[in-house]
Amino acid sequence: MTRRGFICAGCWTTDRIKLIDRWPAQEELALIENVEQQGGGSAHNVGIDLRKLDTNMPVSTVGIIGKDQDGDFLLNQAVKHNIDVNHLHRTEHSSTSYTDVLSVVETGKRTFFHFTGANDLLTPEHFNFNQRQEKILHLGLLSVQANMDAPHADGGNGWSAVLRQAQAHSILTSIEMVSIDPDRNRELALPCLPYLDYLIVNDHEIGAIADVPTIQFGETNVQLCIDAAYKALEMGNMQLVTVHYPQGAICVLRNGELHQADALQVPQRYIKSSVGAGDAFVAGFLYAVHEQWPIAEALKLAHRVAAVSLGSATTVGAVTSVEKCRAIAEQLHLEFTLSNP
Repeated sequence: MTRRGFICAGCWTTDRIKLIDRWPAQEELALIENVEQQGGGSAHNVGIDLRKLDTNMPVSTVGIIGKDQDGDFLLNQAVKHNIDVNHLHRTEHSSTSYTDVLSVVETGKRTFFHFTGANDLLTPEHFNFNQRQEKILHLGLLSVQANMDAPHADGGNGWSAVLRQAQAHSILTSIEMVSIDPDRNRELALPCLPYLDYLIVNDHEIGAIADVPTIQFGETNVQLCIDAAYKALEMGNMQLVTVHYPQGAICVLRNGELHQADALQVPQRYIKSSVGAGDAFVAGFLYAVHEQWPIAEALKLAHRVAAVSLGSATTVGAVTSVEKCRAIAEQLHLEFTLSNP
């Protein structure tokens, strides 16, 4: 059987994106300049980005949302983008997960306040890979879904159980993490590594997994990210480990190869928010891997999609087709270069 497409599973949440004039100290006032509602969570963001990159790419999902207005909104978003929602379950036992995303207008930096809600009810029993024809499972978010995070008697957790089941059905696997306490991140991620094909994380998360101080004095240490990626590779069975950070990304392969690519610089005027940039990078990279592009080209596409995503205050608003993302990103990079000789 020739496999094609993605299962983007796990976290579905409503993002309430609030653009603020500054980040206040405790008990100080900041002004909200704009409020938008958008879907969020790794399953929503990566799934819709993939569909926007290539409208012929099959994408399905597994997750839980509430029977409420937020759940209606998320379901409509998925249907609008032609994501297969046959396994997007709805529950009366909890309201839909939501995240308040506070994004500072001047910097684009964002802070998240998350209510886990219905996502806590997702379990490995909601997954059935029999007769599935998709090629890659992208699964997340570790640390914000109680039943999936819970330890199992075999030393694993719900995430590792689903990944193991997917691999048993010849589906390639990828996880998504979130930057939380490093010890907790490591605890949740380590049981997953034997059942992963692709590990795509940021500089904070690879440091947590490998127990390497990749952030020093508030800045990314690229060499330590490389060291941590190789260490993580030895700890699991991944084909590759990719680490993205503000200045670029690296990818190390099972055969020892190292690839490195700088991020594209874009004019400040274009940047509305960085809220969806990480997921956009993941979507671009996974799309290229799915299509069997060389790793160097996969990193280039990932950076281009991430750069384009900066043009919207919402998670998926600016992402468009592969060819358009290439053209927009290159034009933005050219404008930045010409204005900053």
